Amino acid sequence: MKLSFKIFFVSLLFANTVSAQLPPVFGQEYGSRATKTEMTKTYLTPSRIIWKSDDTGTYLKDVDNLLRKGTGQVAVNDKNITHFISDSKNKPSIILDYGKEIHGGIKISMGIRPSKKPFKLRVRFGESVSETLSDVGGKTNATNEHSLRDFIIEVPWLGSVEIGETGFRFVRLDVVDADEDAPIKSVEASFIYRDIAYLGSFNCSDSRLNEIWATGAYTVHLNMQNYLWDGIKRDRLVWVGDMHPEVMTINSVFGNNSIVPKSLDLAKSQYPLPQWMNGISSYSMWWLLIHKSWYDYHGDLKYLKEQETYIVELLDLFTKYIGKDNEEKLNGVRFLDWPTSTDPKAVHAGLQAMMIMTFEAGSDIMTLYGRNDLSKKYLQVANNLKKHKPEGNTSKQAASLLALSGLESPVTINKTILKSNGVSGMSTFYGYYILEAMAKAGDYNGALDVIKKYWGGMLDLGATTFWEDFDVNDAVNSSRIDEMPKEKMNDIHGDFGDFCYVGFRHSFAHGWASGPTPWLTQHVLGINVKNGGNTIELKPNLGDLKFAEGTFPTKFGVLKVSHKQGKNGKIETTFVAPKGLKVIK
Repeated sequence: MKLSFKIFFVSLLFANTVSAQLPPVFGQEYGSRATKTEMTKTYLTPSRIIWKSDDTGTYLKDVDNLLRKGTGQVAVNDKNITHFISDSKNKPSIILDYGKEIHGGIKISMGIRPSKKPFKLRVRFGESVSETLSDVGGKTNATNEHSLRDFIIEVPWLGSVEIGETGFRFVRLDVVDADEDAPIKSVEASFIYRDIAYLGSFNCSDSRLNEIWATGAYTVHLNMQNYLWDGIKRDRLVWVGDMHPEVMTINSVFGNNSIVPKSLDLAKSQYPLPQWMNGISSYSMWWLLIHKSWYDYHGDLKYLKEQETYIVELLDLFTKYIGKDNEEKLNGVRFLDWPTSTDPKAVHAGLQAMMIMTFEAGSDIMTLYGRNDLSKKYLQVANNLKKHKPEGNTSKQAASLLALSGLESPVTINKTILKSNGVSGMSTFYGYYILEAMAKAGDYNGALDVIKKYWGGMLDLGATTFWEDFDVNDAVNSSRIDEMPKEKMNDIHGDFGDFCYVGFRHSFAHGWASGPTPWLTQHVLGINVKNGGNTIELKPNLGDLKFAEGTFPTKFGVLKVSHKQGKNGKIETTFVAPKGLKVIK
């Protein structure tokens, strides 16, 4: 059954009314009161109670009142109240679920009681249920880094307090003091997000792919705060390399949004040459590659020309790190992604490939500037770099870049490395480039299978946003993130992780993991942007799908596209294009 051109991931649990527009993943009928400044703040009611320490009604009375949609305003005659009652031996606690990962905090309101002293609560935010059960430090490595998620607050008598700014889905509340009887009216989530339209959409005959597309879109949306971050709990910074998949997602979902140039300009000002972006040489390459992609999609030559001096100086700086044998010899932090960071051969192979991609993009940019001498110069550098063939690399991440840069045959790379051991050895960041390399090899069905197994594996564990890292082997005998930990089962959040994402420090809403969203738009819907966004060439690849349809934001307006499998495997395509856009099919 075909669905309309909207976001098709509506299963959520929020029972509120809306005055500002919630992201489509919440469903149009859900929402709550909102206040709009630069960002939007919406108040959400918990969808369910995961756990409570008292089932007798002695220390926690009428807890279902917390699930009632409220007004956010206390009164002296409130009736729908939850009582938190403590004595010297019993200090009750409760875990609430807001249904979907969000960015923000909570607002706790207390009614009238004989004692006018503030009521102390320990608050623990969690991206998983198990994170709310943790203490800071220890083996599972829960932290208060980047954003506070574990602290004690005071709720005023006949008033409210709003606290927290982090990424979470779950909240645990613990009464701190003995001899309390606190009439709590509500515990609402204050959801902070950018109120923008989802102009792009994707729907096909496979509901799992639809959910994955929407989850990637929502993950990036959450990270579109004052700047484009990589994570909303941890990594609330502009990491330039991590931005590349995020920007490709923004291109496919939100179109030309000012947060991208704003974040690129911030990075340029924070890391003046000869510094590398974020101290990482590859991230300076990603900065240039993002600029090339941003122009390709939106055709903003004025903005691109503002970067001219910096880009020329950056490319000339890169030439200083090429050896006589055309081998890259980059300094600074040599980094592709975390799983490859202990493999020098993979890092070298990836950096060599990235240098080629960077100089080719630089050559194209020089042509746009009308500087044909520099265009020829940088293209020659790229061709020289192709004379060096890195050896000994077996990582999927670096192999994908070798294929994309033309250093190796995409078909050979796909057959010998990318398809080896299924989705083992994947990473959430470079998963996008692995999919791109598989597409270049013509293996669209293989790529769709990877998307469903790898990114779908996170959904199977309860994810509503995509994670900083995911190893499918860790999923074996692991419980879901939206359930209480189970005996004899692993904790997918607290028991795993490496490098910077050990245990609960692991971010469960990381924008770099959104790669399937732009990939499905480009390669299944077939949206190939040309000529600075003036032209769309439709080249759909449905694989085994019966149909695919969706929308795409262009500089002229929204393009609507529909494909279905016809007789003899021929795809039947229809589209509705905005005036001014050239469409080739």
